[in-house]
Amino acid sequence: MQFTVELPRWAVDAQTCLPTHLPLIEDQMQAVIRFSQMNIDHQTGGPFAAGIFERDSGRRIVLGVNRVVPSNVSSAHAEVVALSIAQQMLNSWDLGSASLPEMQLVVNWRPCAMCYGATIWSGIRSLVIAGSDDACERITGFDEGPIHPQWTEELIRRGIAVQDGVLYEQAVQVFESFRKSGSVVYNARNG
Repeated sequence: MQFTVELPRWAVDAQTCLPTHLPLIEDQMQAVIRFSQMNIDHQTGGPFAAGIFERDSGRRIVLGVNRVVPSNVSSAHAEVVALSIAQQMLNSWDLGSASLPEMQLVVNWRPCAMCYGATIWSGIRSLVIAGSDDACERITGFDEGPIHPQWTEELIRRGIAVQDGVLYEQAVQVFESFRKSGSVVYNARNG
């Protein structure tokens, strides 16, 4: 037995059109937000995308998108997809390994309860997010689950830098687009 989660064809193709390096965090986030919108437009998952980049050079490793509904895998959140593909591409379960450049996870919103744990376990050294308030849940209806009240401090304590508020308004526009699309909100028990 096995399970697989694959990126949709459009996401694979769209990555080939991106520059190999996006040194500015705003450019990295712009790509992530664009992928989150395209995931809605192509009806291939929820309004979330995540990218793995070398922190210092901006070299793009991979951009992943949410694949929960089309794959029937509840853990196929954008962060888990991007982290897992990056780990396989780099042949390392530890993206914080001394043999690798420091890796950065860029996501179009604060991690949910599951992705928070995946972030810690992945070994990445930096997390960049568009926002962390209640806008995602309020606009889309997703239940992001309980998260530690001092979640940023906990990440920092574990050696993961956190930057919040990168292209906030653009990320919120994607959530509005998702709400208007009438797409499935896949909360298991509606919170």
